[in-house]
Amino acid sequence: MHIFYTPDITQNTYTLSEEESKHCVRVLRLSIGSLVNLVDGKGGFYTAEITSDNPKKVRLSVQKVESEFNKRNHYLHIAVAPTKNIDRLEWFLEKATELGIDEITPIITDRSERRVVKEDRLIKVITSAVKQSIKAYHPKLNDAISFDAFLSQSFDGDKLIAHCIDSGSKKYISDLIHPHGKYLVLIGPEGDFTPEEVNEALNKDFKALTLGNNRLRTETAALSACFEINYINR
Repeated sequence: MHIFYTPDITQNTYTLSEEESKHCVRVLRLSIGSLVNLVDGKGGFYTAEITSDNPKKVRLSVQKVESEFNKRNHYLHIAVAPTKNIDRLEWFLEKATELGIDEITPIITDRSERRVVKEDRLIKVITSAVKQSIKAYHPKLNDAISFDAFLSQSFDGDKLIAHCIDSGSKKYISDLIHPHGKYLVLIGPEGDFTPEEVNEALNKDFKALTLGNNRLRTETAALSACFEINYINR
Protein backbone atom coordinates (compact mmCIF):
# COMPACT_ATOMS: atom_id res chain seq x y z
CA MET A 1 0.00 0.00 0.00
CA HIS A 2 1.20 3.53 -0.76
CA ILE A 3 2.52 5.64 2.14
CA PHE A 4 2.44 9.41 2.62
CA TYR A 5 4.30 11.44 5.24
CA THR A 6 1.81 13.65 7.11
CA PRO A 7 3.59 15.19 10.12
CA ASP A 8 0.81 17.71 10.84
CA ILE A 9 -2.12 15.29 10.89
CA THR A 10 -4.33 15.87 13.95
CA GLN A 11 -7.88 14.93 12.92
CA ASN A 12 -9.81 12.18 11.15
CA THR A 13 -9.61 14.03 7.84
CA TYR A 14 -6.51 15.23 6.04
CA THR A 15 -5.66 17.06 2.82
CA LEU A 16 -2.44 16.20 1.03
CA SER A 17 -0.15 18.98 -0.18
CA GLU A 18 -0.37 19.94 -3.85
CA GLU A 19 2.88 18.07 -4.58
CA GLU A 20 1.73 14.91 -2.82
CA SER A 21 -1.76 15.20 -4.35
CA LYS A 22 -0.32 15.32 -7.84
CA HIS A 23 1.88 12.31 -7.09
CA CYS A 24 -1.08 10.43 -5.64
CA VAL A 25 -3.45 11.01 -8.58
CA ARG A 26 -1.23 11.54 -11.62
CA VAL A 27 1.65 9.16 -10.84
CA LEU A 28 0.16 6.47 -8.60
CA ARG A 29 -3.21 6.64 -10.38
CA LEU A 30 -5.17 6.44 -7.13
CA SER A 31 -8.78 7.54 -7.01
CA ILE A 32 -11.80 7.89 -4.71
CA GLY A 33 -12.14 4.80 -2.56
CA SER A 34 -8.46 3.85 -2.71
CA LEU A 35 -6.82 3.09 0.63
CA VAL A 36 -3.45 4.57 1.58
CA ASN A 37 -1.25 4.64 4.67
CA LEU A 38 -0.06 7.76 6.45
CA VAL A 39 2.79 8.19 8.95
CA ASP A 40 3.21 11.24 11.16
CA GLY A 41 6.87 10.65 12.07
CA LYS A 42 5.99 10.42 15.76
CA GLY A 43 4.83 6.81 15.86
CA GLY A 44 1.37 7.20 14.36
CA PHE A 45 0.46 4.85 11.50
CA TYR A 46 -2.84 5.56 9.75
CA THR A 47 -5.02 3.81 7.20
CA ALA A 48 -7.05 6.32 5.20
CA GLU A 49 -9.48 6.35 2.29
CA ILE A 50 -9.40 8.87 -0.54
CA THR A 51 -12.64 10.87 -0.54
CA SER A 52 -11.63 13.46 -3.15
CA ASP A 53 -9.11 12.83 -5.92
CA ASN A 54 -8.51 16.42 -7.00
CA PRO A 55 -4.90 16.38 -8.28
CA LYS A 56 -4.19 19.61 -6.40
CA LYS A 57 -5.96 18.75 -3.17
CA VAL A 58 -6.52 15.08 -2.35
CA ARG A 59 -8.74 14.64 0.70
CA LEU A 60 -8.49 11.63 2.97
CA SER A 61 -10.68 10.10 5.65
CA VAL A 62 -8.83 8.21 8.39
CA GLN A 63 -10.21 4.71 8.95
CA LYS A 64 -7.72 3.29 11.46
CA VAL A 65 -4.94 4.59 13.71
CA GLU A 66 -2.06 2.68 15.31
CA SER A 67 0.12 4.48 17.84
CA GLU A 68 3.77 3.69 18.58
CA PHE A 69 3.87 1.61 15.40
CA ASN A 70 7.08 -0.48 15.33
CA LYS A 71 8.49 1.43 18.29
CA ARG A 72 12.21 0.78 18.72
CA ASN A 73 13.72 -0.58 21.95
CA HIS A 74 16.70 1.80 21.91
CA TYR A 75 17.72 5.32 20.84
CA LEU A 76 20.57 5.90 18.42
CA HIS A 77 22.12 9.29 17.73
CA ILE A 78 25.00 9.48 15.25
CA ALA A 79 27.01 12.69 14.92
CA VAL A 80 28.91 12.53 11.64
CA ALA A 81 31.18 14.92 9.78
CA PRO A 82 29.58 15.81 6.41
CA THR A 83 31.39 14.26 3.48
CA LYS A 84 32.96 16.40 0.74
CA ASN A 85 30.72 14.63 -1.78
CA ILE A 86 27.25 15.28 -0.39
CA ASP A 87 25.89 12.23 -2.23
CA ARG A 88 27.79 10.03 0.21
CA LEU A 89 26.11 11.67 3.20
CA GLU A 90 22.72 11.33 1.52
CA TRP A 91 23.45 7.63 0.95
CA PHE A 92 24.20 7.20 4.66
CA LEU A 93 21.01 9.00 5.70
CA GLU A 94 18.91 6.85 3.39
CA LYS A 95 20.39 3.53 4.52
CA ALA A 96 20.53 4.47 8.21
CA THR A 97 16.86 5.45 8.11
CA GLU A 98 16.00 2.11 6.54
CA LEU A 99 18.02 0.23 9.18
CA GLY A 100 16.81 2.36 12.08
CA ILE A 101 18.20 5.58 13.53
CA ASP A 102 16.66 8.26 15.73
CA GLU A 103 18.82 11.34 15.44
CA ILE A 104 21.62 12.65 13.22
CA THR A 105 23.84 15.68 13.76
CA PRO A 106 26.32 16.93 11.14
CA ILE A 107 29.46 18.01 13.03
CA ILE A 108 32.10 20.35 11.62
CA THR A 109 35.58 19.24 12.69
CA ASP A 110 39.08 20.62 12.15
CA ARG A 111 39.61 18.43 9.09
CA SER A 112 36.10 18.71 7.62
CA GLU A 113 36.20 19.38 3.88
CA ARG A 114 32.53 20.35 3.85
CA ARG A 115 31.41 23.05 6.26
CA VAL A 116 28.01 23.98 4.82
CA VAL A 117 25.06 21.59 4.80
CA LYS A 118 21.67 22.19 3.20
CA GLU A 119 19.38 20.49 5.68
CA ASP A 120 16.25 20.82 3.51
CA ARG A 121 17.62 18.45 0.88
CA LEU A 122 18.80 15.96 3.51
CA ILE A 123 15.41 15.95 5.22
CA LYS A 124 13.78 15.04 1.89
CA VAL A 125 16.15 12.07 1.60
CA ILE A 126 15.23 10.93 5.10
CA THR A 127 11.51 11.37 4.48
CA SER A 128 11.67 9.33 1.28
CA ALA A 129 13.47 6.53 3.17
CA VAL A 130 10.87 6.68 5.96
CA LYS A 131 8.09 6.05 3.45
CA GLN A 132 10.01 3.40 1.52
CA SER A 133 10.85 1.39 4.65
CA ILE A 134 7.44 1.87 6.34
CA LYS A 135 8.74 3.72 9.39
CA ALA A 136 6.28 5.55 11.63
CA TYR A 137 9.11 7.48 13.30
CA HIS A 138 10.97 10.16 11.36
CA PRO A 139 14.64 10.53 12.39
CA LYS A 140 15.54 13.99 13.67
CA LEU A 141 18.14 15.89 11.64
CA ASN A 142 19.84 18.64 13.62
CA ASP A 143 21.54 21.71 12.21
CA ALA A 144 25.26 21.42 11.54
CA ILE A 145 27.34 22.38 14.55
CA SER A 146 31.03 22.69 15.37
CA PHE A 147 32.68 19.77 17.13
CA ASP A 148 33.54 21.86 20.20
CA ALA A 149 30.02 23.24 20.52
CA PHE A 150 28.55 19.78 20.14
CA LEU A 151 30.70 18.34 22.91
CA SER A 152 29.66 21.17 25.24
CA GLN A 153 26.14 19.70 25.31
CA SER A 154 25.06 17.01 27.74
CA PHE A 155 23.99 13.52 26.60
CA ASP A 156 22.52 10.50 28.34
CA GLY A 157 23.58 6.93 27.71
CA ASP A 158 26.64 5.32 26.13
CA LYS A 159 28.93 7.79 24.31
CA LEU A 160 31.41 6.48 21.73
CA ILE A 161 33.96 8.01 19.37
CA ALA A 162 35.27 6.02 16.40
CA HIS A 163 38.75 7.00 15.20
CA CYS A 164 41.78 5.56 13.41
CA ILE A 165 44.53 6.85 15.72
CA ASP A 166 46.69 3.96 16.94
CA SER A 167 47.30 5.31 20.43
CA GLY A 168 45.24 4.13 23.39
CA SER A 169 42.84 1.25 23.87
CA LYS A 170 39.82 0.88 21.58
CA LYS A 171 37.03 -1.65 21.90
CA TYR A 172 34.25 -3.02 19.72
CA ILE A 173 30.68 -1.79 20.03
CA SER A 174 29.56 -5.08 21.57
CA ASP A 175 32.00 -4.50 24.44
CA LEU A 176 30.97 -0.89 25.03
CA ILE A 177 27.18 -0.64 25.00
CA HIS A 178 24.29 -1.91 27.08
CA PRO A 179 21.26 -3.33 25.20
CA HIS A 180 18.06 -1.30 25.02
CA GLY A 181 19.81 1.93 25.92
CA LYS A 182 20.64 5.33 24.47
CA TYR A 183 23.73 5.70 22.29
CA LEU A 184 25.69 8.57 20.80
CA VAL A 185 28.39 7.74 18.25
CA LEU A 186 30.87 10.26 16.81
CA ILE A 187 32.14 9.63 13.27
CA GLY A 188 34.89 11.85 11.87
CA PRO A 189 35.66 13.27 8.42
CA GLU A 190 37.66 11.71 5.60
CA GLY A 191 40.92 12.72 7.32
CA ASP A 192 39.74 11.42 10.73
CA PHE A 193 39.49 13.35 13.96
CA THR A 194 42.62 15.14 15.13
CA PRO A 195 44.37 13.75 18.23
CA GLU A 196 43.23 16.86 20.08
CA GLU A 197 39.59 16.20 19.19
CA VAL A 198 39.84 12.59 20.29
CA ASN A 199 41.35 13.62 23.61
CA GLU A 200 38.66 16.26 24.07
CA ALA A 201 35.97 13.63 23.58
CA LEU A 202 37.68 11.16 25.92
CA ASN A 203 37.85 13.87 28.55
CA LYS A 204 34.08 14.24 28.14
CA ASP A 205 33.64 10.55 29.03
CA PHE A 206 33.37 9.23 25.48
CA LYS A 207 34.79 5.74 24.95
CA ALA A 208 37.17 4.94 22.11
CA LEU A 209 35.59 2.71 19.48
CA THR A 210 37.05 0.50 16.76
CA LEU A 211 34.99 -0.62 13.78
CA GLY A 212 37.51 -3.26 12.74
CA ASN A 213 40.86 -3.48 10.99
CA ASN A 214 39.74 -1.96 7.69
CA ARG A 215 39.91 1.78 7.06
CA LEU A 216 36.36 2.83 6.24
CA ARG A 217 34.95 5.84 4.45
CA THR A 218 33.07 8.25 6.70
CA GLU A 219 29.63 7.18 5.50
CA THR A 220 30.57 3.48 5.66
CA ALA A 221 31.84 3.83 9.21
CA ALA A 222 28.65 5.61 10.26
CA LEU A 223 26.47 2.95 8.65
CA SER A 224 28.57 0.17 10.18
CA ALA A 225 27.99 1.61 13.65
CA CYS A 226 24.28 1.96 12.89
CA PHE A 227 24.02 -1.65 11.75
CA GLU A 228 25.95 -3.09 14.71
CA ILE A 229 23.90 -1.24 17.30
CA ASN A 230 20.64 -2.28 15.67
CA TYR A 231 21.87 -5.86 15.42
CA ILE A 232 22.75 -5.96 19.12
CA ASN A 233 19.26 -4.64 19.96
CA ARG A 234 17.38 -6.92 17.53
